[in-house]
Amino acid sequence: MDLRHKGEKIMEKYSVVDLFAGAGGLSLGFMQTQKYDVKVAFENNKNMQETYRRNHPGVDVQGDVCAADYNEIRKKYGEIDIVIGGPPCQGFSNANRQKNHAISMNNMLVKQYIRAVIELQPKAFVMENVSMLRSEVHRFYLEKGDEELVEKYHIPVKTTDLVLLEKKYVFDGVLDILKDRNSIADCLWPEEHYATLNVIYKAAKNPKKMIETLNKHKAKLMKYAEEYIEIEENSFVKKQSKQAFSTLKKYYEGSSEADDILSNIETAIMIQRMVSKSKEIYDNNIVVDTYDCSGDIVAKIRSFAVYDYLKAILGAEENGYNITSDVLCAANYGAPQKRMRFVVMGIKRNISTKVALPRGRFDEDEYRTVRDAIGDLAEVDTVTDLSADNGTPLEKVELCELAKSLRDSEVLYNHIITKTTDTAMERFRALKQGQNFHSLDDSMKTNTYTDASRTQNTIYLRLNYDEPSGTVVNVRKSMWIHPEKDRAISVREAARLQTFPDSFVFCGTKDQQYQQVGNAVPPIMAKAIAKKLAKLLNQRSDT
Repeated sequence: MDLRHKGEKIMEKYSVVDLFAGAGGLSLGFMQTQKYDVKVAFENNKNMQETYRRNHPGVDVQGDVCAADYNEIRKKYGEIDIVIGGPPCQGFSNANRQKNHAISMNNMLVKQYIRAVIELQPKAFVMENVSMLRSEVHRFYLEKGDEELVEKYHIPVKTTDLVLLEKKYVFDGVLDILKDRNSIADCLWPEEHYATLNVIYKAAKNPKKMIETLNKHKAKLMKYAEEYIEIEENSFVKKQSKQAFSTLKKYYEGSSEADDILSNIETAIMIQRMVSKSKEIYDNNIVVDTYDCSGDIVAKIRSFAVYDYLKAILGAEENGYNITSDVLCAANYGAPQKRMRFVVMGIKRNISTKVALPRGRFDEDEYRTVRDAIGDLAEVDTVTDLSADNGTPLEKVELCELAKSLRDSEVLYNHIITKTTDTAMERFRALKQGQNFHSLDDSMKTNTYTDASRTQNTIYLRLNYDEPSGTVVNVRKSMWIHPEKDRAISVREAARLQTFPDSFVFCGTKDQQYQQVGNAVPPIMAKAIAKKLAKLLNQRSDT
């Protein structure tokens, strides 16, 4: 890697492939060290691709990582030194809580990351992910064909119970349906039918919210109902489907009350969740060892931890990586947010016997704050219309160390917020720094959330100027509030909290911009990881 030029040692940059690159926060941190050259970035989201290309000109941005041809990449760019990336990994128990899904296909993308490392055989790799990755939540269900792999690499496996249907909804013949793919297909509603009726079901806990939801979806549900009232009731499942939609039709016609709806649609909803999960089992070739029908209908499925899988395969002799991992807090590396991320680093054994993640240089009493990141933007006018985001000239003001490093442009882009409704503004004015939705008077919590008591603590959070923020997510959806101004946090302010410099411009709609920022890796933490990795690799090259 070392070149000599006029008596000086010139370090050639390490070539990098970035997987699941998003807007490019991880790439940016590596590039900021001046030690890495990102050759190819994979990102399937078109808006994130646009942002990545704008801020990383010259990088070959490609789409679906599942279609990646790494032989072609080597032919075009030579040997790849480093693979980086953060594959989405939701965890199947989290997936269970989203709609009616049992299996997060995002978990399968971890396997794509591993494929890239195996085929490219880089000197090192870095993978970042949610802090819970090494927990029991994040597991793979055993697929057909996995048995040999699990046995070969001695990956710990345990039996996991996937509840398909609670006991009170069980009916005669349910197992016959679950064990037959054609029967499952026959019972399954179109996705849009389920999604719409499920909205009604979830709103049923709040009578006022339910009425509003019924009115909103009337046209669709009346249309769907016509398809079900003609069904011949030749099975329990068909009967429940007909009953559910007929009840809604009667309500809209005035012959039934809203109070009757929940009891008449609940069983149908639960059956749909069951058959949907069963379809996912078949579609993903998941091995079901047995079905337990002693109470709930439970599929007994073997599973293994995502991290155990990664460590066993990439650490195996034929791949030869020394691997370390830890949960890092972005605040320890200079970010003004307590973002916890699980980071895995691997280095070829023949390159370095040492592998270690960087130690943060900021202790808790030295953490940078929200004020450090965005205090200089408080008096800069925001915009609500994308067409008006033409760059706001910045006046020279006294800046702290962090703001000085982030304000690397004389004009400000992405200082954009969503329009605030009267209801939201009333809540903004009522909340003090550090308070959230739960701090509001009960009279101010109505007509927004189905069950206000279950609202997350990050909703309607007014940031505290003198503390780091919590994990930056899509702050538009969470309705984060400026510490002192009665307005939402702007895209640029969220980006500052993530430590993106002002010269880094986000593309797409407002919501897309907010989402890109929320999904990103803080560049300042990525830079620390990159510097540590380069030091470890250079130790070998210096010997």
